[in-house]
Amino acid sequence: MNFRTLLLSLLLCSVFVSAQTKRPLQLEDLFNMQRVSDPQLSPDGKTVAYVVGVVDKAANRTNTDIWLVPAAGGAATQLTNSPKADRHPRWSPDGKSILFESNRDGSLQLYSITIATGETRKLTSLYTEANGGIWSADGKQIAFYSAVFPEFSDKPAAEADALNKQKQEARDNSKVKARIMTKLLYRHWDSWVDDKRQHLFVMNADGSNLRNVTPGDRDAVPTSSTFSTGDDYSFSPDGKELAYTATPVPVREESWSTNHEIMTVNLTTGERKQITTNPAADVFPQYSPNGKYIAYRAQSRPGFEADRWQLMLFDRAAGSTKSLTPNFDTNVDAFVWADDSKTLYTNAEEKANVPLWSIGIDGTVKKVYDNANNSDVNISPDGKMIVFAHQTMSRPTEIWTATSTGKNAKALTDVNGELFKHIELSEPEYVWFDGADGAKVQMWIVKPPFFDAKKKYPLVYWVHGGPQGAFGNGWSYRWNQQLWAAQGYVMALPNPRGSTGFGQKFTDEISKDWGGKVYTDVMNGVAYMEQQPYIDATKMAAAGASYGGYMMNWFQANTDKFKTLITHCGVYNFYSMYGVTEETWFDEWEHGIPWETKDFDRFSPHKYADKFKTPNLIIHNELDFRVPIGEGLQLFTTLQRKGIPSKLLYFPDEGHWVLKPQNSELWHNTIFDWLQGYLK
Repeated sequence: MNFRTLLLSLLLCSVFVSAQTKRPLQLEDLFNMQRVSDPQLSPDGKTVAYVVGVVDKAANRTNTDIWLVPAAGGAATQLTNSPKADRHPRWSPDGKSILFESNRDGSLQLYSITIATGETRKLTSLYTEANGGIWSADGKQIAFYSAVFPEFSDKPAAEADALNKQKQEARDNSKVKARIMTKLLYRHWDSWVDDKRQHLFVMNADGSNLRNVTPGDRDAVPTSSTFSTGDDYSFSPDGKELAYTATPVPVREESWSTNHEIMTVNLTTGERKQITTNPAADVFPQYSPNGKYIAYRAQSRPGFEADRWQLMLFDRAAGSTKSLTPNFDTNVDAFVWADDSKTLYTNAEEKANVPLWSIGIDGTVKKVYDNANNSDVNISPDGKMIVFAHQTMSRPTEIWTATSTGKNAKALTDVNGELFKHIELSEPEYVWFDGADGAKVQMWIVKPPFFDAKKKYPLVYWVHGGPQGAFGNGWSYRWNQQLWAAQGYVMALPNPRGSTGFGQKFTDEISKDWGGKVYTDVMNGVAYMEQQPYIDATKMAAAGASYGGYMMNWFQANTDKFKTLITHCGVYNFYSMYGVTEETWFDEWEHGIPWETKDFDRFSPHKYADKFKTPNLIIHNELDFRVPIGEGLQLFTTLQRKGIPSKLLYFPDEGHWVLKPQNSELWHNTIFDWLQGYLK
């Protein structure tokens, strides 16, 4: 054997050994991954600040710190290093320091850190905490929000804070834990509101002259994530005014109204003005750098939280408003202005991906960068470069950069690169099938690592929540299709009626039809998978959360194709759901008002419990105020009473999602053990 042949043999052997040393994704890998978020480009366009989260499973929490990386590429450096949460970095206009929020001293407060020296200064010490700090353009002022008791909000900040402390501590220390409610939306997602309001505060950059600029019984920051998309308020370029999103009035209607409004407040006189009159939601006001405009997001149909979000432009001098995206048939998300005040950059869904787009004030819409799930876009001062967060179904979020036209895209960070060198993943397949009425429905297929086309595999079929949402080309630490596939299952993730990113008509067609066309869509997807030669159609399971959990319950009544079902925080009984959920606008749009709507419960699974027969794992959480615990308990009682194999996994300390690391570990292991019992 000559040297050349020997070298080739050694290289081939090396490649073979390397391939064999790769392994499937494991649950522990999710906890070992560093979680990147919130990229922020410096004012000179040379450095990107971002947040990295590291799971501390023993402490049952995630620690976050702020890092810096050169925008041109290079080694990243850690800026903060506290054992608690350091997050929400925002550059000072001169680029010399970063404002951030941290609970390093116990409560969440604002700090600034000098880039050159690392010197850190605490700026707030509010009992009610401080969140979401932003700078004025001249760097002289800082705005943030805090949840306070409104009855004290017109008093000087120090006096009001002392009264807030006194009232809250009296409640906390009392042996009586009763609450008295006089209006709806008394609790939200996973927390009790306790009659507090999220108000905006403004202070000098050194923390002095603190004042509440939105006093009264009304929130100045959206309390629902549906209407929040980042920094929901902004300074005018001259620092004299603050624009913000106010929640609906009268306040007794805010549980069933989506009518958020854009307001401005004069920071000298305190005068507040409403600049929108749209009866649907108006949110996320952002001043143009030249001060001529306020851009914001708006919906057109009152009461419909999943209506299309358009990008609106308010001319401050003329007092006129126009839509920049009247024909852009998808949802504009958070956006940022270019320095020329002529162009805005945003991300918006398109057929299960999330491209980046530029939108001109003349209404010109251009796709800047396609491929995968992109968000948090920044634009450089010269308008030539964008920085953004980028993720796929095969890799978690990293910070990327590209030209402002989308060319030369590349990763700036690779925080999990070493870990992924040793993990075998399969690339998701993107397919279409025919749904109800001949509509085309998109679906993702994720096969197990080391997939063998000659074998047959069990199928796990997911249905997404929302229901107005989508399985996008992104990474999740809660429902991770690659991790489930690594258990030896083929995963199928359809985007049926109600899914976003496929046009508003497609999204609309699930409302008041939860078990109709969408059920045909998802069952046609099952049929598509059954036809694949690598699927063992005798071993199929389905799983879903929220609306996806509802569909598991609808499956109970309508199909026996699945060996088992997994229902996470799913809707079971439309009547009880309406009475105990907090955002009643959702139920009223989707199903109507019980005492006014004929056939209100037509698609309610509880009506068809006589047909239930499929083994079912149920997961539900005490602090889930969106789909409250009773929905899961009713389902479990029904299954147990009927003698159907079932198990209830109950978390007393989680909301709609399971977030604590140790709880997540139990969640995953319980699911995987349950599936193995029915599919292997």
